[in-house]
Amino acid sequence: MLKKSWFVVVAVSLVLLFTPAVLLAAKARAKSLTIRKGTLMSMRQTGRVRAPELTGGRGWLNTDKPLSLAALRGKVVLLDFWTYGCINCIHIIPDLQRLEEKYAKQLVVIGVHSAKFDNEKETDNIRRIIVRYGIEHPVVNDADFAIWQSYAVRAWPTQVLIDPSGYVVGVVQGEGNYDVIDRAVGQLVGESRARGELNEQPLKLALERAKVGDLPLAFPGKVLADERGRRLFIADSNHNRIVVAKLDGTLIETIGTGERGMTSGAFDAATFNRPQGMTLDGDSLYVADTGNHALRRVDLTKRVVETVAGTGLQGRWNDETTTPKPAATTGLSSPWDLYLGTGRTIYIAMAGPHQIWSYDIARREVRPFAGSGREARIDGALLEAGFAQPSGLASDGKSLFVADSESNIIRAIDIAGNNPQVRTLAGGDLFEFGDREGRGDSVRLQHPLGVLYTDGALLVADTYNHRIKRLDPETRTVKNFAGTGKPGQSDGTTASFYEPGGLSAADGKLYVADTNNHAVRVVDLKTGQTSTLMLRGLQPPATNTASTTTLTDADNTTAPNTEETRLAPQRLRANATATLNVDVALPDGYHLNPSAPQRYRVSIDHGDAHVALGTDTSTASVTNATTSTTTTASTNTPASKITTRTTKDLKLPLRLPLRALAPGAAEMRVQLTLYYCREDNTGTCQIKTLLWRAPLQITADALASNEIKIQGQIK
Repeated sequence: MLKKSWFVVVAVSLVLLFTPAVLLAAKARAKSLTIRKGTLMSMRQTGRVRAPELTGGRGWLNTDKPLSLAALRGKVVLLDFWTYGCINCIHIIPDLQRLEEKYAKQLVVIGVHSAKFDNEKETDNIRRIIVRYGIEHPVVNDADFAIWQSYAVRAWPTQVLIDPSGYVVGVVQGEGNYDVIDRAVGQLVGESRARGELNEQPLKLALERAKVGDLPLAFPGKVLADERGRRLFIADSNHNRIVVAKLDGTLIETIGTGERGMTSGAFDAATFNRPQGMTLDGDSLYVADTGNHALRRVDLTKRVVETVAGTGLQGRWNDETTTPKPAATTGLSSPWDLYLGTGRTIYIAMAGPHQIWSYDIARREVRPFAGSGREARIDGALLEAGFAQPSGLASDGKSLFVADSESNIIRAIDIAGNNPQVRTLAGGDLFEFGDREGRGDSVRLQHPLGVLYTDGALLVADTYNHRIKRLDPETRTVKNFAGTGKPGQSDGTTASFYEPGGLSAADGKLYVADTNNHAVRVVDLKTGQTSTLMLRGLQPPATNTASTTTLTDADNTTAPNTEETRLAPQRLRANATATLNVDVALPDGYHLNPSAPQRYRVSIDHGDAHVALGTDTSTASVTNATTSTTTTASTNTPASKITTRTTKDLKLPLRLPLRALAPGAAEMRVQLTLYYCREDNTGTCQIKTLLWRAPLQITADALASNEIKIQGQIK
């Protein structure tokens, strides 16, 4: 997408510009690598320009310290300028991951997050999107556009390639440029290695995903309430599955293993990739399998999943796709929501090409229904209209309503008349957004992702405003319905939400996919009273839970969110049994996650002759499925003594035996890593590591204590 202009729809993949905007003044004298129509040629550089330093950011993520190009000399660096609501930016994440894997020791990808929306400027919101999309490279919050301006960037996404000497090599915009960047990086690596200028030591990172635990739901995107069947379908997007529950939250079943993939078959073998919108046709549940660029059909009777549209690869829009095509061999692009219309036609909010498509169930054919593919706010005839990342669909039987997220508006498409038109009901434009009630064009929304028609009105998930709004389609008047406008997770009549994305209703209740709270919220449509749905019996997929056990004895630096405290010297009575007592106060309303691997590690340094861990001074090692303990304590071992344990049944306070030996000095190091969650198991499950260091003095004084007490608090 272009900043303050029409957005890029077709990727600019033919030319990698090696005279970037920041270097225009040096155009006549700068020579570098050149790519023309995918052909890479090497040219001797006669006039190079230094890449501007990465200064002016509000904070760094996936790294424990700010990075600089000066410190990265010897590495090939790829800057990715992005903003997290941009579908084109999302599309290139897999390309960046492929490059990171291929050049793990030579390439450093740095995300420069230059936000379009106000909501996207918050570092914590960027942190959540990093976890949501599995981004594992450093990201700087360029909320003030300082780095953007220093590189004269004009579009999202833009990638800037920098050689190991710190000079700009080239710039490319849009998506679909993996091959061209791959060749350029490969050439830089080869040439720099030959000159002995390449640093091939892997960069050590501190990943954001290591700082949060897993919950029953992970970034749920959409919900579908089936009043007749008394069921609720939840797109558990980051768990790559569909959760089926009763309307009261009692778990019925899950569809999908939790692994990311596109496998068809039985419920316990099928796989999805970040599913979003759903619609029901009898006993068939259709799913927008967004990450797979596909439409999946779930047979609820036979309990099997199949792919009915899409190839699994992202399709590229072109003007030849306006006629119906076989669904199974036609590429889709980020289908985000579905609505079943008359004539067994499923309308698809195709966010990638900025269009509405249709799927004919009987003929198994797909075609564009509305939208030219141009990313814009343009009303009028179906295929002349312009949409901007449509992400939510609803209908009253006469009009198809669209949450047009990037243009911050709600659209209506006449599906009953002879001359169907696209018209805007309320909202601003691509760069006209905010949080304002009103009528028609005076209304301001911020990246709305969901829409629902019920009781003669439209309810809108105004996602980046953390609100649910009510739109009268006749008067085009918008009023706030639920939410404070600030992110949060409070229930009651003044409820708060955190980037709600999907809406559905049954029995006078509104069900909300409260995405960043990892929860489903329930709003009484008459009273506005809001509660959090308790999903009884739901657990994270086993594949996700296992991945949280990442700490090792050998490398304590992997411990996430570490807070270190230096304690006053502790005195212990010699020749006596003692106790280490560790207690931690959790935040109000939180508890230890019983499904997560809690961990402690205790070591005694420089004092093996004076104090021992445990009452047994022999060397022991015990391991089972949930617990591992290693104790080393011997007068023949001059090094430290260590006890570690990982367990899912840890209770606080933690009490561990010690043995005070001969008088003398030592030092104790206690490290405790805790996974703690809200009492209702919704909202992010946090991880915190507390580290205490305490000098020990073993004394013959009979009045000395036989207990060490350590008290911590997580705020």
